[in-house]
Amino acid sequence: MTETRVAIIGGTGVYEPAFSSEPRREKVITPYGDTVVWAGRGPGKIPVFFLPRHGPEHRLPPHRINYRANIWALKWLQVKRVIATGAVGSLQPHLPPGSFVVVDQFIDFTRNRPSTFYDRPGDPVVHTDFTEPYCPDIRKALLRAAADRGVAAHDGATYLCTEGPRYETPAEIRIFQGWGADLVGMTGIPEVVLAREAGICFGLVAVVTNFAAGLGCEPLSHAEVSALMAEKTPALRELILLAVSYLGEMGERRSCRCQAAG
Repeated sequence: MTETRVAIIGGTGVYEPAFSSEPRREKVITPYGDTVVWAGRGPGKIPVFFLPRHGPEHRLPPHRINYRANIWALKWLQVKRVIATGAVGSLQPHLPPGSFVVVDQFIDFTRNRPSTFYDRPGDPVVHTDFTEPYCPDIRKALLRAAADRGVAAHDGATYLCTEGPRYETPAEIRIFQGWGADLVGMTGIPEVVLAREAGICFGLVAVVTNFAAGLGCEPLSHAEVSALMAEKTPALRELILLAVSYLGEMGERRSCRCQAAG
């Protein structure tokens, strides 16, 4: 069985490359700019790459992240599967702070982000199918890992991505609820879109850090988000590592259709 290559994209609160043994820092030069990844070996000696979404030391706000450079770098590294993390606000009472959620749908409310690799003169016109936005194989691995670790993880939710860096207004949150959104965040798009264009399987495990604006008692703050992520990161890391081992058992075999666009 051919070994697979897995990447973890760490969002807010997930900054350390503690998903592999002896990780080494590498700079990857891409047509869209340079990016930094850590390469190592994970469970079962699987090649594992860690990419901090906000850059080292969390220097990049959501709207300034170079999503195309990040995904291009993973494609160049021959990564086949990506598990991403995301700190999110909840729009639903059944998803309180501290919840883990394996996302299955998204709504794009971003405005100014390059969201395709096919935008240069002479590029083909490409319309990518998103009937199933997140890889079913990765979703199954994450849910299986959560069950085996005794971690409560919600199966399925709709993630609405805003432009940021500001938080949303209560009026916007009421609209988002009416649209059927369950979670709100600032980084999920265009990451998953670019991964699909690159033919990379992509899964997102979200951690609820707060109720969205107007649904809680206190004003929103990044300190609140960081504090809860610090509390939940050890369990999140264990869940992801176990999911990586399950994906490793599959090797290069993929039953999904994610690679069709790449």
